[in-house]
Amino acid sequence: MLELDQVSKVYRVGAFGARELTAVREVSFSVRPGEVLSLIGESGSGKTTIGRMVLRLTPVTRGRITFDGVDVSGISGRRLREYYRSVQGVFQDPFSSYNPIFKADRVLHMVRRSFLSGLSSAEWRRKLDQALDAVRLDPGQVLDKYPHQLSGGQLQRMLVARALLLDTRLLVADEIISMLDASTRIDVLNLLAGLKERGLGVLFITHDLSLGNYISDRTVILRKGAVVEMGATAKVFANPTHPYTKRLLASVPQLHHKWEKAPAAAPQADGAGRCVYHELRKAGSCESDVEQVALAEVDDDHLVGCARLGS
Repeated sequence: MLELDQVSKVYRVGAFGARELTAVREVSFSVRPGEVLSLIGESGSGKTTIGRMVLRLTPVTRGRITFDGVDVSGISGRRLREYYRSVQGVFQDPFSSYNPIFKADRVLHMVRRSFLSGLSSAEWRRKLDQALDAVRLDPGQVLDKYPHQLSGGQLQRMLVARALLLDTRLLVADEIISMLDASTRIDVLNLLAGLKERGLGVLFITHDLSLGNYISDRTVILRKGAVVEMGATAKVFANPTHPYTKRLLASVPQLHHKWEKAPAAAPQADGAGRCVYHELRKAGSCESDVEQVALAEVDDDHLVGCARLGS
């Protein structure tokens, strides 16, 4: 369905754009129908930039983004409009997606005006009720209400319902539960899991490893714009191979004992004085520039990069 092939994003910064800042560096992965893929990394790792490039909100500098085999990196006009019928995004702050002077259901009616103007009132109402039912919202409790009259969880689910009105096949979910309380978070996560079972693909962007582990089938670990480890979530979490992945997992607070800061690992080693990537490749070293962005296969559906990658 969705595939990123060696995608990079470079910004011009400084006086008169004299310098370059590489936010995303040669990132490749795919999202299949009915799959949740998590992009995990700290702030500044390039997660949101990747999501924005998928949604065509930020242009790609190099590489290709394809959807159903069609390169969407440079589409515009009518082709872009058709792309948005299949790919939609939901973002971190649900309140920022609503104008406080308009009722919240205006975001739903904007979809009708832009994409579904040919539907009769009865057809629209039936489609609207189906979308709200899919996200477990009662139309009587959320329609005709102002944003301040609804909770963050209700507003976030309405945005997911907006995407479902277009028969969306891929949802880019960028930190969509980070501003919600704990009880509402699990509701939204379970909602995404239910949508996955219906065939919806989800690109789940988060800095929270526990959330990624809970919801995703596959995981991509980002460090300074580059992929350092990726694969089946169970394998990445059970057998973290890159030093950065190990440090991330060691930093997750534990429920049953007091959290302690993990000791910093040397950037060129995994704790055993070796780089798994170069050991598997049987060539070069962490000091060389050979295939620094390439990944080596640790196991079936489990890849890792050089220990210095992203350092």
